[in-house]
Amino acid sequence: MSLAASRGSERAASGLDSPLEALLRPSAGQPFRWSEHQGRELLLVEHPRCQAVFSRQGGQLLHFRPRGERSLLWCASRWPRIGSIRGGVPVCWPWFGRHPMESGWPHHGWARLSDWRLVDKQSCASGVRLCWRLDLHDWLVELEAELGDEMRLQLRTRHGDSEPCVLSHALHAYWRISDVARVGLLGMDGAEGTDLLAGAPCQQDGELRILDGCHKVFRRGGRVIIQDPDWGRRIRVDGGDNPNTVVWHPGTRPIGDVSWAEGLGFVAVEAAALGGDSLTLAPGEDACLRLRASVE
Repeated sequence: MSLAASRGSERAASGLDSPLEALLRPSAGQPFRWSEHQGRELLLVEHPRCQAVFSRQGGQLLHFRPRGERSLLWCASRWPRIGSIRGGVPVCWPWFGRHPMESGWPHHGWARLSDWRLVDKQSCASGVRLCWRLDLHDWLVELEAELGDEMRLQLRTRHGDSEPCVLSHALHAYWRISDVARVGLLGMDGAEGTDLLAGAPCQQDGELRILDGCHKVFRRGGRVIIQDPDWGRRIRVDGGDNPNTVVWHPGTRPIGDVSWAEGLGFVAVEAAALGGDSLTLAPGEDACLRLRASVE
């Protein structure tokens, strides 16, 4: 058994599959509860069909676990005192990566560093629905989440300026796995795109496996299956008609406060519209990005 799989087995044996689960406890029938952790204000969701944790900073879903399953999302155990939280589903908006003209502006945009407002929350027998909102200058962006047996996210942008504007965005999901060297990604066979590590075009042939790092932007949305034999599960990630799917893992490259062993436990499969597939929005025009996931 690999190191990451061994650590995952120890967590499962203790009843905790994610560091954030220690914050969750039976809440006398109340599905929503506010808490604080590592300097961030968190919304804890405890429902018979699932549990979840959101951060007000970034409107970011950090943890999601359907009933009877392991956590679907990976989140770093240590967060920086200031800055973005690595893990869950960061919202990259209104640009992806570095800003094309302003080098001093934050990587992946303002959304994941800003405090969002929770404008609606509902609970029913099948799960919960939430809506987070961020108003920024002439933009309004909402993240709608439906959580139960599966996870559904929709990022909706409304452009209120008087001039057209270019938008690139992503739902940068970190999926919890046993060991990145042991999983395979199905569903991208034949997809064309760009290998950002190699700086060259690429075309996927069969199953995608990550040996030492990966950063590929495919010009295809649709379904990706993360096949994890060590944990005996398949995560179905569906980006619908989004123009891009991004697959990323740093390999042996260091990432912030995340240890090498901890970093083995995720792979990022992201829904996106970026680069040549960025959107040009006319005044008053909307744009949507969708991401859906469940255990097969």
